[in-house]
Amino acid sequence: MKQISPKYIASGLLALALCQNMQSCNYLDKKPDNLLTSDMVWETRANAESYLNQIYSYIETPVDDFTTLGASDESSCNIPVVNVRQMAVGNWNAQSMYWQHYWNNAYTAIRQSFIFEENIDKVPEGALSTELKVQYKAEARFLRGWYYWKLLRQYGPAVLLKGTLGLNEDFNKYPRNSFQECVDYINSMMDLAAADLPVVWSASSNYGRPSKGSCLAIKSQVALWAASPLWNGNPRFANFKNKDGKALAPLQNDANKWQLAADAAKAVIDLNAYKLFTNLDEGDSKFDPYLSFRNLFLTNWNSEIIFSTHKADTWQWGHEKRSAPEPGGIAMMNATQNVVDAHLMRNGKTIDDPSSGYREDGFVATDDPADWGKSRDGVNRGYIAGNSNMYVNREARFYVNILYNGKPILPAPTADDRNFFSSDGNKDGRGRAEFYYSGKAGLVQNSNSADKTGYLAQKNVSPASNIRQDRAVYRPYIHIRLAEIYLNYAESLNEVNPSHPDILTYLNLIRQRAGLPKLETVYPQVVGNKDEQRKWILRERQIELAFEGDRYFTLIRRLMMGNPASRAIYRMSIASNDNNQGFFYQDFYKRNLLQNRYWDDKMYLFPILQDDIDKNSALVQNPGW
Repeated sequence: MKQISPKYIASGLLALALCQNMQSCNYLDKKPDNLLTSDMVWETRANAESYLNQIYSYIETPVDDFTTLGASDESSCNIPVVNVRQMAVGNWNAQSMYWQHYWNNAYTAIRQSFIFEENIDKVPEGALSTELKVQYKAEARFLRGWYYWKLLRQYGPAVLLKGTLGLNEDFNKYPRNSFQECVDYINSMMDLAAADLPVVWSASSNYGRPSKGSCLAIKSQVALWAASPLWNGNPRFANFKNKDGKALAPLQNDANKWQLAADAAKAVIDLNAYKLFTNLDEGDSKFDPYLSFRNLFLTNWNSEIIFSTHKADTWQWGHEKRSAPEPGGIAMMNATQNVVDAHLMRNGKTIDDPSSGYREDGFVATDDPADWGKSRDGVNRGYIAGNSNMYVNREARFYVNILYNGKPILPAPTADDRNFFSSDGNKDGRGRAEFYYSGKAGLVQNSNSADKTGYLAQKNVSPASNIRQDRAVYRPYIHIRLAEIYLNYAESLNEVNPSHPDILTYLNLIRQRAGLPKLETVYPQVVGNKDEQRKWILRERQIELAFEGDRYFTLIRRLMMGNPASRAIYRMSIASNDNNQGFFYQDFYKRNLLQNRYWDDKMYLFPILQDDIDKNSALVQNPGW
């Protein structure tokens, strides 16, 4: 039978009397559900599938939330009034509504997953086969586990529900479950779902659905979270208890959890169902690290994607606008100097290594001579003449991830479109980003909306889009991909056995795709040293997964968010008057402290909204809030 197209999963085709005002009803019971459970909904396949779509619709695509807009050291946001800017200065409390909809929406979706599972068998066999009913139940279980995982990651231990609650239910009887109980429940949902899902979906009509690989990947993420210092015997949570004295956090460090995390990641790898994407998969005859990394995010249904959201709505357009400079863009996703400096040189060395060849003085005289760095289809894939030497001979991922001063604009397909971004004296068909003081994207012309760091995030931006015409090209949003699993495996294994050869094997696979030499070739002294390897694994994670929502949570689970280095955010000297020197104003390229972000250890967990605490006397607030 024809199945629903996941292109519309998460679009919510049928509004089935949902509780739209999430603040007006208890998060445990999103009423009314008289229509949600009526026989009419389950009489037709179309209505039942639309109900499943509605559960998918609460999946967030974190391209414009706190994880990518300025909560970690990789980014900032140019708009002062956005929530993440308030968080960065400590201006929030348990009554603040900052992303509180994540809590409410998760419980709405969890409730709907139960309703769906309890009622899908009512659909007549002639309308929906038994096979599809089994599959759809598995999808609902995956989604239930997914939403509990998102609650656990952001808020800590949640209230675990085992079915729908009645309208007259006494919600005061539902305290929070412990961290380990939440982990076990999420894993049980993934195991149940995996049993009735294929390893991968072979037909493109099913992409966007979870697979067995997706379920195992979630278990990998959860295991890594449980093994990390935040939840593995963290003394900060010693008094984190329910009102009856039940401890909500593990009180003792358990080193074996790192082995469990390594095993969980290896289980995904051992499926042999995924591989790192390269441009060779698109038919190119010669490997190109730039195209391999860039097109990974633009190529539908590629072999690296483990779980993604496919919806034909405005997220692509919004992402292009946030990632593009003035004029045309809104310059919201400001990359920091911190993440720029984290990227490596082309020889695989760090910029602070005297032998790396890195320079900060002067400007390059010629375009990038590297074959992969040359222009293709009007898009320059490396540096160009006139760029600061800071941006010369950097690794391929740098040119994919970062838009810097003087770099040609990506989402502008024609010379005329690119000239739109250039001042009259710079109109040469390349559309170089003018972040300097008097430039088109600079402070003089855009005092309130200018980029605040001298950089924008460029990952996931399609060169076929056209910001000038407000047109964005469709592509999926990737939630989990194989490179993350490799990094999960290497990080966990390093904590257990730093001499294990798999650590470098999988770390080097990621470096190889980036066009870099093996780590042991560049820095042989790192090999087998747990502390040094950990630094490199986390650095590779910072680069490889930049602007994908991972950096914030990595700093959180590793208890690194309070480190001075994580709080001191740097930029270029965007406010220094270039006196019409433009791209060649040397003082622009001097580091400038943007801010020392506020931090309090209570911020390792989001607060539960005080209104929800007030509605459920059994619910305890997160420590410090």
